[in-house]
Amino acid sequence: MTAQAAVPAPQAPQKIKIPLGLIAGFAALIIVLLLPLPADLPVAGHRMLAILVFAVVVWITEAVSYEASAIMITTLMAFLLGTAPKVADPNTLYGTSAAISMALTGFANSALALVAGALFIAAAMTFTGLDRRIALVTLSKIGTSTRRILIGAIAVTIVLSLVVPSATARSAAVVPIMMGVIAAFGVDKRSNIAAGIMIIVAQATSIWNVGIQTAAAQNLLTVGFMDKMLGQRVAWSDWLIAGAPWSLIMSVVLIIVVLKMLPPESDNIEGGKEAVEQELAALGPMTPAQKRLMGVSILLLLFWATEGKLHSFDTTSTTYFGLVLLLLPRFGVMTWKDVQTRIPWGTVIVFGVGISLGTALLTTQAGQWLGNQVVQHTGLDHLGPLAIFAILSAFLIVIHLGFASATALTSAMLPILISVLATLPGDFSRLGMTMLLGFVVSYGFILPINAPQNMVCLGTETFNAKQFAKVGIVITIVGYLLMLVFGMTYWRWLGWL
Repeated sequence: MTAQAAVPAPQAPQKIKIPLGLIAGFAALIIVLLLPLPADLPVAGHRMLAILVFAVVVWITEAVSYEASAIMITTLMAFLLGTAPKVADPNTLYGTSAAISMALTGFANSALALVAGALFIAAAMTFTGLDRRIALVTLSKIGTSTRRILIGAIAVTIVLSLVVPSATARSAAVVPIMMGVIAAFGVDKRSNIAAGIMIIVAQATSIWNVGIQTAAAQNLLTVGFMDKMLGQRVAWSDWLIAGAPWSLIMSVVLIIVVLKMLPPESDNIEGGKEAVEQELAALGPMTPAQKRLMGVSILLLLFWATEGKLHSFDTTSTTYFGLVLLLLPRFGVMTWKDVQTRIPWGTVIVFGVGISLGTALLTTQAGQWLGNQVVQHTGLDHLGPLAIFAILSAFLIVIHLGFASATALTSAMLPILISVLATLPGDFSRLGMTMLLGFVVSYGFILPINAPQNMVCLGTETFNAKQFAKVGIVITIVGYLLMLVFGMTYWRWLGWL
């Protein structure tokens, strides 16, 4: 008899569990919808607040991807607003066609176009290898002592912040280089030297997100809300003048804190500079594509820095002029096929929906109503501009602990805070206060989960969350107090507060 082959028993299909965060999000949505409608809040505004609560719960719990949550928010806006009476004419419904158009208005915003353009430039940097070359050249000029290497890590971050308009792309370019330096030192991957270098890369990236407008998506989203809700915006050079001094001081503070809390095992380690020079030599001379990209990057920097001074061209338009040059046949450095897979299209989708969410909160008067409630129940209307900034900044820093994305935090909170500022009495710059609160959105210093660049650096396994938080708490406290000092002096002199 031949033995029959054993037939494997059919496996039971795996049950896919619905994330608790998603369930909580829909529960929160329904609870808000069932709450009694305040007399001074339109039905459409009431429904937008319910959608906002849903978005915040889903973003904080990370129940689904940001891209999936963006599609859910768009659909909720289409149906909940589509079946709500118009604010201007309560006898007529918006209809799903008008509501979905409202849900997609963010995709026609110049700030979204600027984000897309910035992501293309970041992709061009990676594609040509210019970001890596800039980082290596900067490091090669620094020196071999541990302190100089830490300074070099910050110097690389500053230089790349000017020409690579994506925090994640910058950290992804710098991390492999710094890991090569650590390997050349011959020190343990879990040493204080390695931990200090990587923590500095992550924290310095967030610090310089404050100083340079085009360094981070959340800054561009802030500019988009300025345009939509205030009818004006802050120029690239004015943002730099306001934010860069804070970032410079905090860069020095960061080095001091890291050296104190993670004292290096050795003050001078041979091999790091040679390793950087070897890697740089292996790259060979600059390629023609890198030279052209460098030229276009410098041209864009000049355009951005002189906006409103030497010319009236806005940042988005000049960025797209640069993209045209980069995509031109023969002169350009890339084709659409070269970069399309390098663009995080999900970021573009989330960004567009974020602007739509903020705009709809304003259009349906939900933002104004919520702003009034905040002012009436907190006593902010009896405080001066500095005290208002101190309280709202502290609120943003605390609530950021629950967000893994500064873009999501900006989408959820900044429209409400702008509405609060618009409601407050007194003579102060609403535009300036919005920019300063935009600075605080970049405070992802405490938890690795609070910013993508933190997670990129955490993935090197050179430090743990406890080490990161120890440094981050000090940086957060010092940074917050320094902003209050700037608010009393420098920013007030500039007319921003």
